[in-house]
This record gives sequence, structure tokens and C-alpha cells, in this order.
Amino acid sequence: MIEFKKAGINHDDFILVEEEFIADLYVDREDYWGVIRAAEDLQKDIKAVTGKKPEIIKEEGSLKGNGIFVGTIGKSQLIDRLAREGKLELEEIKGKWESFSIQILPKPLPGIEKGLFIIGSDKRGTIFGIYELSRQIGVSPWYWWADVPVQKREAIYVKAGIYNQGEPAVKYRGIFLNDEAPSLVTWVENKYGSFNHHFYEKVFELLLRLKANFLWPAMWKPRVFNEEDPLNPVMADKYGIVMGTSHHEPMMRSWEEWGKIGQGEWNYRTNQANIYDFWYKGLERVKDFESIVTVGMRGDGDEAMAQDGEDSRRLLEKIIQDQREIINKVTGKDPAQVPQALALYKEVQTYYEAGLDIPEDITLILADDNFGNVRMLPPAEERDRPGGYGMYYHFDYVGGPRSYQWINTVPLQKIWDQMNLTYQHGVDRIWIVNVGDLKPMELPIDFFLAMAWDINRWGHDSIGEYHLQWAEEQFGSKYAREIAEILQRYTKYNGRRKPEIVEEDTFSLVNYREGERVLAEFEEIVGLAEKIYNSLEPEKKDAFFQLVLYPARASRNVMKMHLYAGKNHFYASQGRSSTNDYAELTEKTFKEEAADTDYYNKELAGGKWYGMMLQPHIGKANWRGPEKNTMPGVKEIEILPGSDMGVYLEGALEAIDPEERKGSLPVFSKYTGDEYYLEIFNKKADSFAYTIEVEEAWIKVSKAAGRVEKEERIMVSIDWDQVPLGEDIEGKLIISGTGKDYEVRIQVFNPASPDFAELEEMTFVESKGYISIEAEHYSRKVAVEGISWERLADYGRTLSSMLALPVGDKSFLPPETGPYLEYRLYFFTPGEVEITLYTAPTLNFDRRHGLRYAISLDGGEPVIADLFPVDYDADYSCPPWMQAVLENVHKSRTRHLVKEKGYHSLRIQMVDPGIVFQKIVIDTGGVKPSYLGPPESYFRRK
Repeated sequence: MIEFKKAGINHDDFILVEEEFIADLYVDREDYWGVIRAAEDLQKDIKAVTGKKPEIIKEEGSLKGNGIFVGTIGKSQLIDRLAREGKLELEEIKGKWESFSIQILPKPLPGIEKGLFIIGSDKRGTIFGIYELSRQIGVSPWYWWADVPVQKREAIYVKAGIYNQGEPAVKYRGIFLNDEAPSLVTWVENKYGSFNHHFYEKVFELLLRLKANFLWPAMWKPRVFNEEDPLNPVMADKYGIVMGTSHHEPMMRSWEEWGKIGQGEWNYRTNQANIYDFWYKGLERVKDFESIVTVGMRGDGDEAMAQDGEDSRRLLEKIIQDQREIINKVTGKDPAQVPQALALYKEVQTYYEAGLDIPEDITLILADDNFGNVRMLPPAEERDRPGGYGMYYHFDYVGGPRSYQWINTVPLQKIWDQMNLTYQHGVDRIWIVNVGDLKPMELPIDFFLAMAWDINRWGHDSIGEYHLQWAEEQFGSKYAREIAEILQRYTKYNGRRKPEIVEEDTFSLVNYREGERVLAEFEEIVGLAEKIYNSLEPEKKDAFFQLVLYPARASRNVMKMHLYAGKNHFYASQGRSSTNDYAELTEKTFKEEAADTDYYNKELAGGKWYGMMLQPHIGKANWRGPEKNTMPGVKEIEILPGSDMGVYLEGALEAIDPEERKGSLPVFSKYTGDEYYLEIFNKKADSFAYTIEVEEAWIKVSKAAGRVEKEERIMVSIDWDQVPLGEDIEGKLIISGTGKDYEVRIQVFNPASPDFAELEEMTFVESKGYISIEAEHYSRKVAVEGISWERLADYGRTLSSMLALPVGDKSFLPPETGPYLEYRLYFFTPGEVEITLYTAPTLNFDRRHGLRYAISLDGGEPVIADLFPVDYDADYSCPPWMQAVLENVHKSRTRHLVKEKGYHSLRIQMVDPGIVFQKIVIDTGGVKPSYLGPPESYFRRK
């Protein structure tokens, strides 16, 4: 739609800015206040981009040349007249919700060569059209909230045509400011004094620029949106923001208000009259403003009401009946004509499932489990209720099993999976997401609201494109691909386990070099981020620090610090002289993270964001999280004079016994081409010399002799051209130093068959006692009834995921009838095996059954496994749920019989919709403990 260079522009196109010319803005003085204000923003945006400021004109007779005409159908006399004359084509948007048209019209009025018309079907439709033009000319919605600079342009052209935007996919789309202490509270009070209309106007503008329309305001005590500043609700309505109150704040009242002015206890059984009056006055206060009234009731402070089953359900029905009576009395309208919402959050969902009687016009807001996994979705036969359904989602949470409030930890792939699932099940009336302090959730907020606006724009195969487009919008094209990669990868790594709950032993320091691998992945993107930061133009650095460098580097530092602390303890148990070095490295990394956070809070953008990153996020804690950042405990040991050699072998739980002085490295397999390390370390202060003697020529070491100050890592590998064939080849090497000899056994798995060349395509080979498979590496996939397994890149803890799309309602039983994935396997070890499937922690959102798949080996009888049985629930009474959300994965285990050595086939079939496969691990006796599971086994690619 927009061009910045004259080349390619033709006579029919619209010149917005060129050389000394600038098109002026026309808006009817009788149009909505919010429309006129948005037009003033467009005026500022054009000036920010070009340095030229258009004039805003409110009288037709003052126009000349080219003009930008902004107006709402029914509120702009000019727009209505031109439509009657047949000059404007408005049938596509007329009478629609929040729709707009941008079109170029030649000679719309006497003296006007061309007009660029931005026409809205209603107030927000016009506002969204205005901000669409702002975004297209290069003004990011995050220009203020993340200090994204505007790229300067000498000219702006609009290509001829009609650009219509129909109704949004989701009617009400918004955010919930929550868990706002200490960060947002400190920042707001420092900058604005209170949560007043000056603060909220910044929020309102951001929402409108993101084509959102709905807000649950900050509510932690002592926040009272409608009383803290009486202009808050007034300005929300003027801007065009629909206000509500959170899931546990009924009748447009804030939680804090009952504590201030309520009489008696917050219990409708015993204090009905006072609570009724409290609600009545709360609604009366905002009756003239556009709102969605939250109905229902929970206990004080977002706790459950006293749960006594049937009686509580009937009480809730009585409460809703009385609230609707209040709505009728205050508004004079049939309650069915006033938007209302009931959040089926926690125990309220239990009442609903037990038969809670809810008027059909009330929107039922369903909820996730506070960790981004949707708890319940309506079956097909329940989706046509007039009030429809909404979804309350989380990017931030305070509660068990652990809180997470600090940094962005939700990959866009996860949001797409769960919100696409939500939409495809008819949940399209309200989408509201808990964003905590708002910052630093810029990226997921943008994506969540983009999906709500146009659900079809971003599919499972275009999320990488979204990252790229977003990076380019904020920082330009030069580094966009690299920035998109950083954004995608840091959120993926944080999605493995939220930084606040990473501990010293989360990632294995012993097996599969897991700790080293996850740190190396983070180091790679942080190094890239630092390189870009140092190369960026000065005006882009503040935004880059907020949106890219800080979340990547701070998250890396939290992980790094815990890994160093873990190594410190591990080395202390071995008596290594480097133990104290890792104590120092732990402290150094803790201080580096603190320095970045301090810079964000005090210096970034000239101190603009003072206090915004105060959320404690390091330290042992209960479910609430730490009260302050506390470095992990470390050990220091006394280092005596002299020298004393110790030897550690990769994969061992401890160093080689200094008395026995014998140990074994893990088995070397020809299919993985392994190399393993051994570490020669000093237990004392003085250096020593060492030598390594290999007894077989096919054993290779990276260094045969040297001198150790504290420790040295030696890589051991196999010369596969020289090693004999066989499944149990052995050799050894001898390490000598400080008067000691250590013997290390070398075991090699080098079978004659199958050879690499003869191995069938896409066949995974057993090695080291397991086969590990990334789900996308199937040998065959078969669709059924149009449902096919599709790859979602970078979704999951390791490589990617496989989803059955499109998402529907049907469960495939008997299981042999469902769409399936097939994997080719080669086993050396016959016998019983355990197969673990790693899947996304999706819940049984269809509450009539669990979340099932079927698995079979070699065409045998399928075994049905249930990831989340119907009697499970997403609460503290369910340990499997708690483990799944902390680890961000379900692990489902089944047992099977491998009858003989050789080729085999594994089939995984969909039973219930919504399952997301990520990884398969087949244990033939050799799987070691780790967080992510063993690395992928060798397979012959196509």
C-alpha cells in the first residue's frame, strides 16, 4: 500500500508527502472525540517520519490539492454525502463491527485532485484505519512503550486502490495489567504519581495502535481504576476502550474497594444486602460508559468461595440473578442487551461442569491453567449460545506451583497452538491476556492481539515470518533476520523452564553434556545480540536493549549462574582446586545480571523506565517467588600447597576413585561418531605434568602430555578406519601424573551391519541403549479425513513439534483409524523396551475424555495412552499437572516388546485432537537422567 520512492508511482497513486508538498488532514468536527484525537496522532506520526506536519482542517472549504479525509460513517457529513453520491464504496464495511476502508478517490470535491479516505464503520473502525496508515508509514505501535525510533523518509506515496478491512476475528481483544507490584507500581508512581488518566492514556493509545479494544486495569491493592482518578473511565470511553474488571471483581468494582468501604464480610450468604448495595453503586458510577460487566463472585483476594458443592453452585446462581437485577435497575435495559462476562476460573469451572445455570446471553470466559494451557473448550453442540465464549490467558502469573513475573517466557508457537485451538472451538467473543507489568511482554502481546484481529493471517508455518516482520518493523531490514532469530530462540529457551525456576541441577552436568549444550545455545544468541547492539545506530539502542538484548542476556545470565553454582558444588565434591573459581564465576555472573537490570531501571532511555525491572527473580522460594534476588549458595574449599592429580570421566557421577584408579568412558558408537572427554584436575595449588598412553592405535586423544594448573579437558575419539569390527571392542589408556596411574577402559560399538550405505532411509539406529527421535523426522505420515500431521518449527524444548491440523472435534476410535506418523527403527537389543513420548503440556480441553494417542510396534495391537485423563485437573491436587507445567512437557510412557534384532516400525496415531508431539525416546536399557532427554540418535536422511 505504501511506497517511499517515486520510481514505480503512477498518475493514479496518492502523494502524501513529496518535496515541499504535504497533504492536509480533514476530519469532521462532529466526529467522535477519539477519532479526532487519533487524527492528531497521525499528524504527529507524519511529522515524525518526514519532518513535515500536515494541517488538520475541519471545514471543507479550506481544502486544496491532495487531502487525507478521515471519518466515521454516520458521524462525518462529507463521508456520508460522498457515499450517497456513489463516489465512495462502503458496502463492504457499512454496519460492520470495527471495520474500515482506505481508498483513493480522484477529484472527490471541487479543487481537490485526489483524496485519501480513511473511513470507519464505527468509532474504533475509523481509529484502527488511522493507526493502520501510521503503522504502514513506519511508526511502530511501540514507539513510546519501547522507544522504537521512526525511520525518516523524504516522501510517502499511497498506491491507488481500495483497501477494506472487515470485522475482526475476535470481538473484544485486550490485556489485563496484573501482579503489578513492585515493577509497574514503582514506575507509574515515579512517573505519574498514581495510576491516573495520564498513565492510562498511554495504555489506551497502545491498545488502539495494536487494534485492541478491551482492558482489565491494574487491580492489586490499593488500585481502584474508577476512583484513583475519576477521569480514568471518562478517558477510556473517549478513547474508545471498553473497560471491564478482572475475573474476580464483579460489577465494575475493584478488589480494593470492598476493603475500603465495604461493610461486613465478603460473603453473600451472610451479607447479601451490603454487597448488593456495593455492586449497585459500582455499576451506577460507570453506567454511561462502554463496558463488559463481570458477573459472578469468588472469595476475597481471588480465592475460592467456601466450597460445599451443590450449595455453592446454587448460591452463585442466586448471585448472578441478583447482579442482572442490578443491571436492569441501573441501566434501564434488559440485561441481555448489556455485555456481561462470567469467568470460569478455577473452582467456577467446577461449578459450571456440575451444571451451573447461566443465562445464555452472558459470555463465558474460559481460562488456561495460568501456564498457557487451555483448560476447557466448548463442544460443537454448545457453541451457538448468544453470549458466546471468551478466553482468559496468561503471560504472567502469581500462584502455584511457582510464580513467574519477570521476563517473557512464552514462545509465539505456544500462543499460536493454544489460541488457534481456542478459536477453532468457537471461542471468539473475548480474548484477554494477563500481561503483568506490560513490559517486557511487548512481543507476545503484539502477536496475541494480531491473532485476535486476523486469525487467518498467521498460520503454523508462518510464525518465523512474524518474528521477521516484527523485527524489521522495530529495527529496519539490515539486521532483521538475525534479530528474528534471537527473539525466536530466547523465548524457546525460556520456554523450556522459566528462568525464575531454573536451579543448579535443572540441566544435567553429567549426562549428554546437557548443561554445556543449553548454555552454548544461549551464548550464541547473546553473542549475536551484543554484536548487533554495538553496530546499531545510537537512536536504536534503547529499543534494542529492551526488546532483544536484555531479555536474551539476562535470561542467559540466570541460567549461566545456576550452572556455575552447580559446577561449583560438583567440583567441591571431587576436591578440585577450580571449585573456588566457579564460586567466583557464579558471583560474577550474578553481578552482571544485576548490572543489566540496574541499567534498565535507572539509565535506559535517560531513566524513563525507572523501576520497571524490579521484580525479584533469583533465589530459592516457595510458590510466590523470591522476595529479593539472592545468589545461589556456593562452596569454597581450602587449597593446600603441592599437587595431587584427579581424573573425571564424562558421564560419571563422581571422579575416579583415587584408590582404585580405574574407570570407563561411555560406549563409543560408529553410528554417532562420538568423542568423549576426560578431565585431569588438580586438588592442590602447584601445577604438575601428566602423560597419556593409549594401548591401541585406534584410540585418539587430543593431547598426549601436558601440564595442569587446575584442570584440563582431553577429548578422546576413535579412528573408525582402524578399529576392528564388533559390538564389544575394548581398549584402554593410561593417565600418569603426581606418581599415580589411572586406567581408563574404552568400549566401542562397531557392528559390521547395518552399514551406513545399506541402511534404509529415515531409519533410526539403536546406540548406547536407546533410540531418540525428534518428532518431525518421521519416515511416513498418513492423513485421514483431511487431518494431517504438520510441523510447527521451533515449538517445544528441543527441535520442533508435530500437530494434527486442522484442529477439529473428532476423536478417532478404534485407534487404528486415526491419522498417523510412522518411524523406522533398527534395534540391536531384543526384549522389552520403554517408549517415552514428549508432548506439549496440553490439557484435556474436551472434558468428556482425556487426551489420548495410540502407539504400536510392528503393526501390533495399538496401546492407548492418556496424557491427561479425565479425572485429572489443573490444580495443586494433581502432581502430574504441576510437573508438566514446571517442565513444560508431558512425558507419557508405554512398554513394548522388540522380538528380534533388526528393522522395526513404530506408529503413533491421533486419537483425540490437540496433541502436540515433540520427541520420542525408546529406552533399551541405557537412557540416563536429563532434563531434555538424550540427543537425537543417528538416522539416515533421505
